[in-house]
Amino acid sequence: MRHPTTRAIHADPGREARLQALLAAGGGLRWRAAVAGAGVAGTLLYAATEFGLLGMQFVDGLGNLGSALVMMLPPSGYDQLPTFGWALLETVAMALLGTALAAALAAPLALLAARTTCPLGILQFGFRRFADSLRALDYLIWALVFVRAVGLGPLAGILAIAVVDLGTLIKLFSEAIDNTPRGPVEGVRATGGRRLDQVLYGMAPQVLPTMVSAALYMWESNTRSATILGIVGAGGIGYYLADRLRVYEWGEASLLILLILVAVYLIDIVASRLRARLIRGA
Repeated sequence: MRHPTTRAIHADPGREARLQALLAAGGGLRWRAAVAGAGVAGTLLYAATEFGLLGMQFVDGLGNLGSALVMMLPPSGYDQLPTFGWALLETVAMALLGTALAAALAAPLALLAARTTCPLGILQFGFRRFADSLRALDYLIWALVFVRAVGLGPLAGILAIAVVDLGTLIKLFSEAIDNTPRGPVEGVRATGGRRLDQVLYGMAPQVLPTMVSAALYMWESNTRSATILGIVGAGGIGYYLADRLRVYEWGEASLLILLILVAVYLIDIVASRLRARLIRGA
C-alpha cells in the first residue's frame, strides 16, 4: 500500500519539485541563520574582550565594589534626615511637575501627530519627527542644557523631564488615538457633531484612561530619573548623593540610597494601583 505522500506526488507531478524547492530554501535559511548567529556571537566576544569584561579589570572592579559596599554599612548621617527628606520631596515634586507639564502639552499635540485626527499628512509627519527629536536625547543632556539656561536647581530638572516626556507621551498618546475604535466617533458624526464634538465625546472617553495610565507610568519612572539629574546640578536628593560619593562619605551615601529606594517603592505601589483602577474602570 502506497504512503499518502507518495500517492499525492503521483497525483500531482509538480509537487515533488515544489517540495524539493522548499527543502532547499529551508537549508539556505538555516545556513544564513547560522552565519548571522556566529557573527553576533563573534561581535559580543570581541566587545567583551575589548572593554575588559573578560579581563582582570572586571575582576578587580568587583573587588573594589565589594569594599565600597562594606564601607557603606552601617548607614550614617541620621542627623541630616530633615535635609535629606526635604531633598527627597524635592525630587518627587520635580518628577511630578515635569510629568504633569509634559502630559498637559502632549494631549493636544498628539491629535496633530495621529493619522486619524490630523488631516494633513505632512503636518502629522512633522509632529511625529518633532516628538522623536525631543526624546532622542537623554534626561541628563537636557538637564545640562537647562542648567546652563536657567541655572542650578529644580527648575532645570523639571524642564528636562518635561521635554523628554513630551516627546514620549506624544508618541504614546497618538498611537492610542490611532488604535481607538471608530464606532463612537462615527456615531457622534452621524448625529451632526462637529469635529471637536467627535474628539470630546467619541474619542476622549476611550483614550483618556490609556493616557492617564501612561502619564502615571512616566511619573513612576521619572522619580528615578530625577534622582540622577541632581548629579549635574538639577537639584533634589541626587545632588547630595553625588556630593557624598565624591568625598567618600559612604555611610551617608548609603542612607541616601535607602531613602531613594523607599520613595521609589512607595511611588511604584501608588502608581500601579491607580493604573489598575483606571484599567478596571475603563
